Amino acid sequence: MSEGLLLAILVGVIVIVLVSVLSRRLGVPGPLILVVVGVGISLLPQVSAVSVAPELILAGVLPPLLYSAAVNAPAIEFRRDLTAISGLAVLLVLISAFVLGLFFFWVIPGIGFPMAVALGAILSPTDAVATTIVKKVGAPRRVVAILEGESLLNDASALVILRTAIVAAASGFSFIASVGSFAWSVVIALAVGAVVGTLALRLRVWTGSATANTALGLTVPYLAYLPSEALGGSGLVAAVAAGVVCGQGSLRRLTPEQRISDKLNWRTIEFLLEGAVFLIMGLELYGIVEANLEADQGLLIGGMVAAGAFLILLLVRAAYVFPVLRFQARRARRAVHQRIVGGEEALREEAREAAREAEPAPPRGGIFGPRRRGEDATHMGQLRADKEYYTETPLTWRHDALIVWAGMRGAVTLAAAQTLPQETPQRDLLVFIAFLVAATSLLLQGTTLPLLARIVGLRKEGANDLPRDEIRKIVAGLRDEAQVAIDSQSVLRPNRTRFPDEIYARSHTQFMSPLDLKEEHRTPDSLEFELAIIAVMREHLHVLGRSGWYSTSALRFVLDELDAYEISVKLHLEREG
Repeated sequence: MSEGLLLAILVGVIVIVLVSVLSRRLGVPGPLILVVVGVGISLLPQVSAVSVAPELILAGVLPPLLYSAAVNAPAIEFRRDLTAISGLAVLLVLISAFVLGLFFFWVIPGIGFPMAVALGAILSPTDAVATTIVKKVGAPRRVVAILEGESLLNDASALVILRTAIVAAASGFSFIASVGSFAWSVVIALAVGAVVGTLALRLRVWTGSATANTALGLTVPYLAYLPSEALGGSGLVAAVAAGVVCGQGSLRRLTPEQRISDKLNWRTIEFLLEGAVFLIMGLELYGIVEANLEADQGLLIGGMVAAGAFLILLLVRAAYVFPVLRFQARRARRAVHQRIVGGEEALREEAREAAREAEPAPPRGGIFGPRRRGEDATHMGQLRADKEYYTETPLTWRHDALIVWAGMRGAVTLAAAQTLPQETPQRDLLVFIAFLVAATSLLLQGTTLPLLARIVGLRKEGANDLPRDEIRKIVAGLRDEAQVAIDSQSVLRPNRTRFPDEIYARSHTQFMSPLDLKEEHRTPDSLEFELAIIAVMREHLHVLGRSGWYSTSALRFVLDELDAYEISVKLHLEREG
């Protein structure tokens, strides 16, 4: 690595940190400032044209970014709005790519329809920066969850369409072959990502060390990406699948030390990589403009085409979101209601059969599949929680308006544009159009999104604010469960033996209270008992998570507090030991 490149990296890190501090004080999203800073630097006469290999973004930066987002994905909310999210991330991307393809085929001579669709696919995915801005303006959590899911999945689906279109441009278009290629890319990626995520999670459980786990965790997105790409699948889809598997599995299988280490490390990596992408996006402006001028394309044609493409993206998104998202939301609510009615009738019939036979009913099939009665009841509780979620947080036209305007394009669009083959007709013009659409989208929509949120009146419940009422209920439930276990003396050592009788006589239900016991009371037995109570609380927290009555943010906040509390008790135990 040359000294100049090392210096550029160090300066870039400092700029990202300073912009982060400045954005908090100004109340302007950091990515928008980074793009402007990058553009300003690129226009300085002393700065030569910056060009970053697109493979560095697509293969080096995006896998860990998408993996990190997938690990932290709000699973409960994603499950509830999976139909809406998948529609935005796949169906809307397909529609946008096709409509834009028709537009580009019409206005750009000699481009060819497959390459026109490729450019449409490049412009179709939204950027995760929208989620950051929407959180800051205090939008409802359901809107944030939908936008998070969309930005997590649509990058991968757009790049799969891009790859399929480029292959079609090179070898001739075939509808059946294109659909087959698309399906193979997704299916093989999901399979590879799930396998890699499962194996990585088991290996991390086996190692036990937080330090070794950090090293292993950093390799997982690439371990999913590389074999998937080698097999013709989408490496980004594989990284997302691996992230979902690892994120859900870590809640039960990893230690508190491993989870806290993971959280801090991935936050740092995400912060630096995301900032670098937007800074690079601004820095590349000069080189893109210069390439268009040298190719005698001029800037006016690109500007006019980009303006038309930007308008089409907004219109297509609005035409999809307003009717389709509302229909999907109503359909999901009706489906849950019907399943509740059917499930209640099935439970009543099972109870009648059990009463007639005077014995527990055997496992059965039906609406819930083979499941024990207790599991049926748990599932019914989840359905009722889903119904309450849909009822209390309906998607109205105001939410739809925010979702439409939050569909910003970003650095993925520019990186994907630069993967176009060098022999592509008018390639410099296509890359310039992609940059203009992405930059205009970020700066125009990003700066006006808070204003729109105020106009439509969606700044009441902040997605950035912790759901403190839920947290208090969860904590109270954990304390009650711990007290029941203490009263029944079912709190045991890891080897299943009992503690001394005097230990059970004291209450240890002050959840996450400071360990300020008197020295004579801070004994190895009392601290081990505290750890045993934490295990009871943790198990009950998983039960509450499966119930569906609490949001992912509340459950994860309590889990983080419980992890920190357990680490504190272990440190005291080591000191006493």
